[in-house]
Formats: sequence, structure tokens, C-alpha cells
Amino acid sequence: MKKIFALVLAASLSSPAFAQTSKSRTASVANGSAKKNTASVLVRPQLVVGIVVDQMRYDYLYRYWQKFGAGGFKRLLGEGFSFESCHYNYVPTYTGPGHASIYTGATPSVNGIVGNNWFEREAGKATYVTEDKTVQSVGGTGAAGQQSPRHMMTTTITDELRLATNFRSKVIGVCIKDRGSILPAGHSANAAYWYDGGNGNFISSTFYQKALPDWVVKFNQRGLAAKYLSQPWNTLRPLAEYTESAPDNVSWEAAYKGEANPVFPHDLPSISGVPAAARKDNRPGPANQTAADGKNASATPQVGASTANAATPNLGLLPSTPFGNSITTDLALEAIRAEQLGQRDITDFLALSYSSTDYVGHQFGPNSIEVEDTYLRLDQELARLFNYLDQTVGRGQALVFLTADHGAAHSPEFLRAHSLPAGAVGTSVMRDTLQNRLVRRHGPGNWILDFENQQVYLNRQLAAQKNVKLADLAEEVVQVMVHQPGVSRALTAEDIQKSHWESGTLMYLENGYYPKRCGDVLVVLEPGWYESYTYPASKGTTHGASWAYDTHVPLLFWGWHVKHGESVAPVNVVDIAATVARFLHIQEPSGCSGVPLAEVLK
Repeated sequence: MKKIFALVLAASLSSPAFAQTSKSRTASVANGSAKKNTASVLVRPQLVVGIVVDQMRYDYLYRYWQKFGAGGFKRLLGEGFSFESCHYNYVPTYTGPGHASIYTGATPSVNGIVGNNWFEREAGKATYVTEDKTVQSVGGTGAAGQQSPRHMMTTTITDELRLATNFRSKVIGVCIKDRGSILPAGHSANAAYWYDGGNGNFISSTFYQKALPDWVVKFNQRGLAAKYLSQPWNTLRPLAEYTESAPDNVSWEAAYKGEANPVFPHDLPSISGVPAAARKDNRPGPANQTAADGKNASATPQVGASTANAATPNLGLLPSTPFGNSITTDLALEAIRAEQLGQRDITDFLALSYSSTDYVGHQFGPNSIEVEDTYLRLDQELARLFNYLDQTVGRGQALVFLTADHGAAHSPEFLRAHSLPAGAVGTSVMRDTLQNRLVRRHGPGNWILDFENQQVYLNRQLAAQKNVKLADLAEEVVQVMVHQPGVSRALTAEDIQKSHWESGTLMYLENGYYPKRCGDVLVVLEPGWYESYTYPASKGTTHGASWAYDTHVPLLFWGWHVKHGESVAPVNVVDIAATVARFLHIQEPSGCSGVPLAEVLK
């Protein structure tokens, strides 16, 4: 019987059916990015490009669908994988925390980035998320370059890639905003570059390097900021075709300083002080024919001696126009070319963030023609980037993800004009109300040190001097706050630390709470309400809430080993870093709480 069984087994192993099954299984293992790699050489993408679009609501993907071209957002959706229900799982939903959470895979309760600013009790003053007075500006003016990631308490996925390759991988951060470049690039990046409106250049700090590399110096010498501002901002399409937006001149949009009304065309040369160039289109050409986007130098507009002799132009205006995104793409392409990113037989990482969408969104609001036009132009910038990746890194050789650092609320005036619930609160009004109540109850003194990120920072030292228990004082503040217009609820920090919530509003508060940097009372506003820093006026929009319009963002993967498809399963932004780690077969960041997204890894 043993001999007969052995003969049958031998015959089955040699059969074509078994051989085909075995070969198929081997191929499946070799081709699956999430499966164990049995090849002699570990297969990874040549380049990872993380794209964060600042203030991009999820619905923008489809609101402007009919007007997008084939090479940008539609290419991502048509060839890549889309998670249609991706949300942030904490508050406040701001730029600094958003970028940090994407790249650390951790919420602010762990990575420590609780806002764009917060009150530092030890110093007795507010601090900025990337502020670092121990470093100096490289290529910039004054404090603009005194920035680093020192406030971030965990590693990033970019740090982990550097660690996994013994620091041979290159990591470069590029963004108009310092925090949008620095936090994604991480602690161990080769470089992070951001825009200095004081001189129109991209700069860095001594945290990364003592001097800008030659390619960045040459890039800055092209004077692209002034060239982009040397032409009016007009719409890409006829104004009448912007049917997805409100009329051009409405009361809830803010005009540029120097403009009478917030309407097209926006005369950028006049309001920026940059002389107009003899040119009809807005994109400057490269400095020479070998520049990253490969355009002919003859297309470059020339800004003559009049620019140098004129009064100092306001180059800080550029980020508040769609052309801030254009110059960001220009630098990103030049970084790929000059640093040979994705072309060195090892995985590199480009952390790229587009900020002008946020500046324009804040000023004009989500329903403006300005925002729509900015996204139509960003669509073109993405197509330019993807085409360049095809040409340099190779089609399908780069792993790309695109998401947003937060969404945005509709402008309250816009909503009220359509009989929808909304409103705005004034932070100074709320702070003064609290201060006056506490003075009447407990006597004179500066009881409220700060009101930041919808959080109240109480004067603990004064409370101790007055023999007022901090817990009692915090409860008093809660009772005052819950009776203010637009406030849904308030909670003491002590309640946050003593409880745990798996879902809902209180879960968002818990995940955003880092004791050393957060306030003593946390406030939640009603849906549709937000803090207006120009109260009682309410122009444009802002963000920061736990409601879906601020937490629901796009999440798209495209390129290397990414199949086409979509999922409506709920996922969190903190899952991005864990998923990229699985694609690369490296360790997830040190504080990561996210999980790999199996549907895109199959």
C-alpha cells in the first residue's frame, strides 16, 4: 500500500494541473505587495510621493468632475484605488495636526501636535507648531527659517524609511507652508523646503543643512514668484461655466487688500506691486531647456529692470493665489531631477503638499468661483507631476497617495442665505465673557491665559494663590461655555483623562488631547458653526471641528502595485502610514495606531 500511495503521489506532483497551480501561486506571491516576498531581491517602489492637498473636502473630487482633465484627479481615480469614507478621528482638524497624523500614523494625543499653535505653560506664551529658535534660517529672512520638527514626539513613515535603508534613501519635503513641508519630511529628512514671502524664495533651516544646495539657489534665481504675480488671475474657463459655484460677487467672500470687490479678474500685478509682464498665460517657463518640466526657455516671461527698481513687491501674496501650487510643482519636479529621486536603485520619498487651496479657501469659501478655479488649475499641476514621474521614474514605478490635512465648513452667510443652520463665534468675545465672570466670582486677575484650538487655558498659579481648586474652576468655565451661542458642549480636561470613548464627539476630543500642551476646558461647537477671528464679520471659511465637513477627506493610492478599485469601508487617516509601511515592508512609525488597509494591499 505504501508503494502504491507513493506512485500516485508522484504522478499527481508531476501532472500539468499541479504544476500550473504551483506556478500561479508563486507568481501571486511575487506580485502581491502585501504578501511575503520570496524573491532574492526585495521589491520596493523606486519613489513614494505623498501628496497632501490643504483644505480639500472629499466632495471636491466629484463636484468639479465634469471639468477635470484626464491626467490629474481622474487619472488617480481611473487607475488607482479610492477609499471613499476616510476621516480624521480627532480634533482640532488643522494643518499642523493633519500633516503630522498622516505621516506619524498617530493622533495628537500621541504625536503631540495639538494645533498650529498652542499655549506653553512653562514659557508663559503661545508657540508655533514648527517654531525652533535654536536653528537659523537658510536662504530666508529672519524667523521664517527658524523652524524644525522638534515639537513632534514620534517618528514618521519618512523617518522609518531612512532607518530601514541605513539612511541611504532620500527624503525631501516641499510645500509653501513650513509646517506642510517639515512635519511630513520628519526628523531625519535630507531636506525640507518652504516658501518665504519676504524674498519670494524657497528656504530651509540649519536643522537640515548649512546652505541651500546649488539647484535650489538656481531655482530661486529664476524669480518665479514675481513672474507668477506679473499677470492677472483670470478664470481658466468662461465665467458663466462655473455653475458649481455661487455668483462671483457675494458678501461672504473677502477681497484682496487693494481690491474694491472679490471678483475676477484679480489684478495681481497691481495689488502685489509686481510689474506686469508682456505675456498672456500665467505659467513661467523654466530657466533653460533642461529644467524639470522640459519646456522651451523661449516661453519664459522676462521681468526687466523695472522690477528691481520698483518698490518692494508683496511676494507674500503668491500663496493666496492658485499659482502658489504651480511654483510648488515647479520645485517638486526640480527636486526629482536634481536629487535623482526614484532613479538611484533605492526607494526615495517626496513629501509634497499643496497649500494655496487652503489660502484661497479661507479667503473666499468653498462655494466660490476662486476655489473652483484653483482646483481646476491644481488638476493640471497633478497631471504635470504624474507625466514627469512617468518620464523619469517610470510608469508604475512610483507609489503615490493623495489625501488632505482637513476639510472645510461652508461659509455661515452662504448657508444662512439658503435657510441652512450655521453661525460663527468670536474667540475674543468668548474669552472676555469667561474672564469677566471669573473676576466677578473670584476677584481681579488674569484668569484666562489663552483661548486656542477651542480650548481654555486657565491660570493655575492664580487659582492656587486664590485658594480656588483647579477642578472647581474648570467646572465653572464649563457651565459658562455651554450657555454661549453656538456651543454644543464643554468638557474638562480631567474628564477627558479619566474616561475613554470608542466613538463619537468625545472620542475626537480624547484623541486630540495631549496633557502637556492642551487646555483645561475643551469646547465643541454646533455643526455649521466655527470660530471667526474677524467676528462679528464672517468672511470665507475655516475648519477645526469634528463634524464630517472637516474630517471627511479623499484618500487615493496610485501607481506601484496598486490595483484599480474603491472601498466604502470606514478608514482613518492614521491608517495611511501603516499602509505605506506595509507596501515598503518596513516598520511603522513609533507611535502609529493605524492599521494597514488590506483592500489596497491585496
